[in-house]
Amino acid sequence: MRGLGPFLKDAWRLARPYFWSEEKWSARGLLLVIIAMNLTLVGMTVILNFWNREFYNSLQDKDWQAFIGLLFWYRRTDSGLMPGFCGLAVVYIAIAVYRTYLTQWLQIRWRRWMTRGFMDEWLADRAYYRISLTTEGEAVGTDNPDQRIAEDLRDYVDSTLSLGLGLLSNVVSLFSFVGILWGLSGAIEIMGFSIPGYMVWVAIIYAVIGTWLTHLVGKPLALLNFRQQRVEADFRYALVRIRENVEGIALYGGETEEKETIRSRFDQVIGNWWAIMQRTKALNTLIAGYDQIASVFPIVVAAPRYFSGAIQLGGLTQTAGAFARVQGSLSWFIAVYSGNSPNDVSLVRWRSVVERLTTLHKAIVAARAAYGHGLVSAEGAPGRVAARDLNIELPNGASLLQHADLTFPEGRSVVVTGRSGSGKSTLFRALAGIWPFGSGRVERPAGRSLFLPQRPYIPLGTLRHVVAYPSDVQAHDPAEVAQALEDVGLPQFVERLEEESNWAQRLSGGEQQRVAIARALLAKPDWLFLDEATASLDPESEAQIYRVLKQRLPETTIVSIAHRPAVAAFHDQRLVFRREEGRPGTLVAAPAEAEAAAGG
Repeated sequence: MRGLGPFLKDAWRLARPYFWSEEKWSARGLLLVIIAMNLTLVGMTVILNFWNREFYNSLQDKDWQAFIGLLFWYRRTDSGLMPGFCGLAVVYIAIAVYRTYLTQWLQIRWRRWMTRGFMDEWLADRAYYRISLTTEGEAVGTDNPDQRIAEDLRDYVDSTLSLGLGLLSNVVSLFSFVGILWGLSGAIEIMGFSIPGYMVWVAIIYAVIGTWLTHLVGKPLALLNFRQQRVEADFRYALVRIRENVEGIALYGGETEEKETIRSRFDQVIGNWWAIMQRTKALNTLIAGYDQIASVFPIVVAAPRYFSGAIQLGGLTQTAGAFARVQGSLSWFIAVYSGNSPNDVSLVRWRSVVERLTTLHKAIVAARAAYGHGLVSAEGAPGRVAARDLNIELPNGASLLQHADLTFPEGRSVVVTGRSGSGKSTLFRALAGIWPFGSGRVERPAGRSLFLPQRPYIPLGTLRHVVAYPSDVQAHDPAEVAQALEDVGLPQFVERLEEESNWAQRLSGGEQQRVAIARALLAKPDWLFLDEATASLDPESEAQIYRVLKQRLPETTIVSIAHRPAVAAFHDQRLVFRREEGRPGTLVAAPAEAEAAAGG
């Protein structure tokens, strides 16, 4: 956790863009109206402070007419016309209600804008993918970006508005009541010295001591809350992983191991929460004692003037009220330092949220800044996919391939083979333009290219949406989607195209790969790259899929990564990726028929 200066700069960098965005006028207008309402409420508390003096004086004087007037209508006093409490209460309630309403309106608009901005930046230039590949992500604080976007943005907007408006109201309240308290408290003689407005000085000293002690005791809570958000997200992610992989866990019988993993992560939640409890206990002891003393402190300090007859009961209550306002404004830092429950606004949680959002934003900016450096993807000459001076590395710097020149001519299908772990899938990612580690240039023609990984992505939604992905669900006629399913051997799902389900769990691995092939049939790409995209199928089904691709996509050039020798029979050329442990690999061309004849 950094110093206060850099932290406040980060908080400002997060807040500023919205109020200078395309929504700046509506945002600024709402904010100004909310500020005006807050200041109006402060002004009404000043009026109520004077009303309180007149009301209690009427009780002391047993003045029935003044009592009724101050309660329901109005009353002429030495200070002027004093409105009745009922009228003041109606106005106060109306302003307080609409202040909250407009604040919530600004909150949701601001959160919507920031969420869209973070989502756009996170997904742009594949920053989300680059961040996920680096082992440094944990160190720079980019763990659980989903939580940061979903929860931390919400908490940041809510806390920033609440704390900012609270600080403004308390500053205005302080300056409004300090003059009143100065005039009411009079002077006090101490050791021959006359101290004017002594209650103002007492309030300042009392608040400064309380603030200093609160910060001293509560400072470690900022880091503890930062850690708590992380371990809570890690625990939740472990539970989500079980939900997403129920079949694999069940088949392995991995319940015991998963239970230990979850228990270990939950133990971290409990351990950090226990540390928060201990620190919060000490802080709450200090705050509770501070508040209890503050409830009677102004009466005790002002009592000598009341008993001497210098002020009436109303003057005593007005002095106590003004003192409470001054002391409360000066003690605002104490009140919001930690919060008393998880839903309370607190400086500690706000600081941890700002830190988490800032580190995520910096990681996104760094990832996007690196986009286009190293491996460069560009539009090349028509009729071929080519790689020039291609160098592929792992995130740890180990070299997979050096100074390779590749050309995949249009109309000539190629199969890439090699031992497991040699780097074939990384070559696939480099050709797709998503692998950030290395250098060189990958050129693809203007036509559409489609890359199918071994494990297809199955989005949420209807089966029709799953098959059409990433195109819009309306981009393909239902009959066309149904025909694609039949072509890949899934006729039993045609009647369920409009059914919405968790298809990632409902479909087997082989069925998911068939769905991915159906996407290719719908997309009709000029270039189709398959990274063991049929590995979950039996050899007969795999051969049938390739026959369908050849039949339905005669103009498509296919580049496959595969282990099975029979796949080579559906390609014109074979490229062998050879690599020894710890050394860069090489690519050797050979006739595809030789692979099929040799059986591997």
